[in-house]
Amino acid sequence: MRVRTTAGFVACALLALCCACGVPGAPQPPSLKLPRPVRDLRAQRKGDQVTLTWTAPRVTTDQEGIKQLGASRICRSLGAEPATTCTPVGEVTGAQAAPANPVTFVDTLPVALQQQNPSGFVSYAVETENAGGRSAGLSNSATVPAAPTLPPPDRLVPRLTAEGPVLGWTVPSDQSGELLRPEAMKAKEAVSYGYRLYRRDKDKPNAAPVRVPVEDAFASPELAQPNLNVRDRSAEWEKTYVYWATVVTTVRAGGQTAEVEGGDSPAVEVLAHDVFPPAVPGGAQAVYSPIPGQAGFIDLTWVPDTEADLAGYNVYRHEEGAAPVKINSELVKTPAFRDRNVVTGHRYFYSISAVDLRGNESQRSSEASEVAPQ
Repeated sequence: MRVRTTAGFVACALLALCCACGVPGAPQPPSLKLPRPVRDLRAQRKGDQVTLTWTAPRVTTDQEGIKQLGASRICRSLGAEPATTCTPVGEVTGAQAAPANPVTFVDTLPVALQQQNPSGFVSYAVETENAGGRSAGLSNSATVPAAPTLPPPDRLVPRLTAEGPVLGWTVPSDQSGELLRPEAMKAKEAVSYGYRLYRRDKDKPNAAPVRVPVEDAFASPELAQPNLNVRDRSAEWEKTYVYWATVVTTVRAGGQTAEVEGGDSPAVEVLAHDVFPPAVPGGAQAVYSPIPGQAGFIDLTWVPDTEADLAGYNVYRHEEGAAPVKINSELVKTPAFRDRNVVTGHRYFYSISAVDLRGNESQRSSEASEVAPQ
């Protein structure tokens, strides 16, 4: 009996020890279910409109998944420094911002705010709340220039030249003194302005716009209006392009440089149809070479045409009083031609034309003459 009692006592002690191991520690506070603050806020300004984009939080500060968000308040403040408190200018409801999804909000900058500090900046932040209206703080800061933008040209005037399409517009007289080309601008003022020209291939409406360099801007000597023209030398022939222009504002402040575009001008379509022939070849020379017992031949040479779309040359010949006739059956690819069909005792007159890849033919060159002696 004594042995059994001792064994029972040990069993009870072990059972109590095991139960003690499962006793919970200090109680933990319940989760506040606060959405993790946004960290990818971005801001892009176009004219008076500032487009904000970010990703809605998907987890809380406790790493718990979020099923439903509360409102996201849009905070705006003056200056480039991150805001510490939220001055709301709008909000996105929880129904509009599903967790982990992209969110967009467009804010309109008041004109008075733009004029208040033209060389300054405007900062944005987002504060996302839970369903109970509580948040874990502000997002990262995103800034845009506060400078006023100028209106775009009211219309573009297109025309074609041999060097490419030319887009012209009129610079208002009250802006002509402050509008400079941004790429060449070396002014030290805090705010300056310049034009920017864009194009898009009409057949590729979803392609990214191409910026046309404005270094080739010039006044049109033959036209009083428009008074500013930009030639697009990079355009390809036989394509239809859509062009538009805007005024870009450049802000220099605190060692930083920022740009903001104004509104866009009405778009205009241009068919880059090549009806422009190559340059007229020059330097034509004709030299007779005899062959014993035969009539010999006449060699022609001329200065080569250097245009990128050159396809070849045509050679024309005539005798005194006759009309020129083309004597090559195919385009001549090099600036030289040998005429073997000559008769001794005759004088021949030669001229050369250039032909491009689209069949445009230049005027004929000055004539060169040579005699096939008897």
